[in-house]
Amino acid sequence: MYGEPGHAYLYLVYGMYTCLNVVTEPSEQPAAVLIRAVELTDGVDAARSLRLAQESSVKSARLDPLLRARIAARIAAVPGERLASGPGLVGAAFGLAVSLTGLDLCDPASAVRLEPPRPEDPVPAIVATPRVGIGYAGEPWVSMPWRFAMAGARAVSGARTVSGARTIR
Repeated sequence: MYGEPGHAYLYLVYGMYTCLNVVTEPSEQPAAVLIRAVELTDGVDAARSLRLAQESSVKSARLDPLLRARIAARIAAVPGERLASGPGLVGAAFGLAVSLTGLDLCDPASAVRLEPPRPEDPVPAIVATPRVGIGYAGEPWVSMPWRFAMAGARAVSGARTVSGARTIR
């Protein structure tokens, strides 16, 4: 997180789920935004393959063809817009690794990058909601509207309708 703004910061959760963050502040101020979900508009088949590879990398799935088949069937049943519907699933659907930390996400030549909206795309409404899964933190942190999403996005993980949500754009 001590990188330059617009660069990737990746880390493992539970030693197995790679999470993607975008650094947002100058290098002396550690701050980043966790990418909690991505609604795929292209590359759905590739994302399914990468999810299958990640989930099948568990030793028992590599050794048990029946388990691998069950994993493949479960992933095949996931709607395309939900394949990257959580922070760990974003990493799996894009085949991300911690070794990508420091990658310039604003460089059009980067393998992983942020893309500007197309001129024909409508400007989405953005909602701010309280974060999910931090009840342990207590107030005022539990109620802080620090979770941002496109209104109505089908890929958003957790509750999509949260009390306290407000449109900010």
